[in-house]
Amino acid sequence: MQSRTHHHFLYSLCYLLLSLLYPSTDGAPVGICYGRVANNLPPPSTVVSILKSNAISNVRIFDIDCNTLQSFAGTGISLTIGIPNDILPALASGTPTTSIEWLQSHIFFHIPANQIRYIAVGNEIFLKDPVYILHLLPAIKNLYQALLILNLANTIKLSSPQAASVIVSSYPPSSATFDPSIKPTLIPLLQFLRESRSNFMINLYPYISYLKESAFIAADYALFGSRTAVQDGALMYNNLFDASVDAFVYALEKEGFPEIPVVVTETGWPTAGGAAASVGNALAYNENVVRRAAGNFGTPKRPAVGVEVYLFDIFDENGKVGEEYEKHFGIFGLDGLKIYDLNFK
Repeated sequence: MQSRTHHHFLYSLCYLLLSLLYPSTDGAPVGICYGRVANNLPPPSTVVSILKSNAISNVRIFDIDCNTLQSFAGTGISLTIGIPNDILPALASGTPTTSIEWLQSHIFFHIPANQIRYIAVGNEIFLKDPVYILHLLPAIKNLYQALLILNLANTIKLSSPQAASVIVSSYPPSSATFDPSIKPTLIPLLQFLRESRSNFMINLYPYISYLKESAFIAADYALFGSRTAVQDGALMYNNLFDASVDAFVYALEKEGFPEIPVVVTETGWPTAGGAAASVGNALAYNENVVRRAAGNFGTPKRPAVGVEVYLFDIFDENGKVGEEYEKHFGIFGLDGLKIYDLNFK
């Protein structure tokens, strides 16, 4: 039997080669999510001005609202555009030709293709919205064929953000595996991501993990302030963000996909509404996430491979349902001023 050290060497070599193929000198991209589940938000044109004045050049939006897309057109801001879950059945049952027509009428008519970094097909479908699971991969494949025909498949990448709950047994990170119930659909998705050279997208909230497991997870470990480290084999973890990302890396490796990059499409910390939710803690968390991405720190499992991140959220969203803290992730106030002094570089 080959030793664990031997396997770790092979995976490290794999990522060394990957870093040579995709060199980065500017740090991993840092973006922000533009949630709109609220009835008091400024118009999209004002939001664009806020983003530009704060040098924010990567934004994730969650739908295909034409006014929002048109407001971003020509601004130079790179977008991750979400396709809502309920649209997937129509895309899955069509053909590449109908996907071309859909892309042109719903997206490319409103914003230039060169401003689109990703199309996020659905959101948290596995486990949270399983009625759409069987439509996910057919929809993605039709969209991919459409992008190939339009000569855009190399510049616009397709993926599907997933909740952290698709992982089970994540402590320590090396024990992580994907939920067995989703593997019949997940594995073909991972095969597509590898073949299309795309990324695995995750929505990651150490704050929620802390709330659920506060008896075992210290707040300072979730907030990058721990003075002690958790040992996992030869690796050491001093924060929950790194441990959570690496749990996905280990799970991907166990399914035979060690080369797929991980993108954190949502992460953040609330300023109110729950235990340890405060302006100071939100600043501490997001400041560290940005610093690690911009500095290409990587994680213990993938050192020096910067993790692309999208902070949640531009504004508080007063229309959110569920726990009170879910309404309070905003980094900016409705007046466009920062709630706390976060630097996005």
